Amino acid sequence: MLGYYNKISSEVYDIDKYIGLSFGDVEFYSDRLTTCKGNILEPGVGTGRILIPLLEKGVHVDGFDVSEEMLKICRTNCEKRGVVPKKLFKGNMESVSLDTQYEAIIVPTGTFLLLHRREDSIKALKNFYNHLANGGRLILDIFLQTDLAIDKVSTKTWESTNDYIITLESKVVEVDYINQYSISHHRYEKWSNGELIQTELERFPLRWYGIEEFKMLLEQIGFKDIIISADYKYGEYPTKSSQIITFEAVVDKG
Repeated sequence: MLGYYNKISSEVYDIDKYIGLSFGDVEFYSDRLTTCKGNILEPGVGTGRILIPLLEKGVHVDGFDVSEEMLKICRTNCEKRGVVPKKLFKGNMESVSLDTQYEAIIVPTGTFLLLHRREDSIKALKNFYNHLANGGRLILDIFLQTDLAIDKVSTKTWESTNDYIITLESKVVEVDYINQYSISHHRYEKWSNGELIQTELERFPLRWYGIEEFKMLLEQIGFKDIIISADYKYGEYPTKSSQIITFEAVVDKG
């Protein structure tokens, strides 16, 4: 089975979503977490684009990721910026087990949608709920899939810091409308002086949810006081399919 976020794709992620880049999310999450005095957890931490600015502000953030390659880059980025997360480790959203109760759990940039099986999504949300202290908050981004054309090929190119050229050819190869997910195949190639030196194939799943569907799912798990925001404008309900949708939900364990 093809994995995702292996060596080249993790390198591309770091180039494309470098530390210091914001889509409005860095400021949004920083603002929503200003009142947090306790520990915060970021599942799917990637290369640290959200984690590092929070650490620089003195926020106590732990992070984990399913990809060891992403974690290697994240650790390097932390060293470069002079920040040290207390915990940074490999783990899965649906099964990680920690001895810490968190004041907030954040999942920015639609990372949660990589759990394309509904049962895994539910396990992960329940796991988040169990790892949150009473009164703690889950803040999580999703987006809608709007282009599901099968076998339509798109290409991108990046230049790496070592004068390599990296190309990406991607296409959707499967759409399951019943279970609400797509599977794309990504082909990464690294070139030096016109010579192909490395290639990587990636199987990339993405789930989608309706906005009210996801709210109901959070409610069924036990979350309360759910606020829905669009494009990082707090409390503004989405009006366009292209918007990033953020859910903020509170744990009430009675």
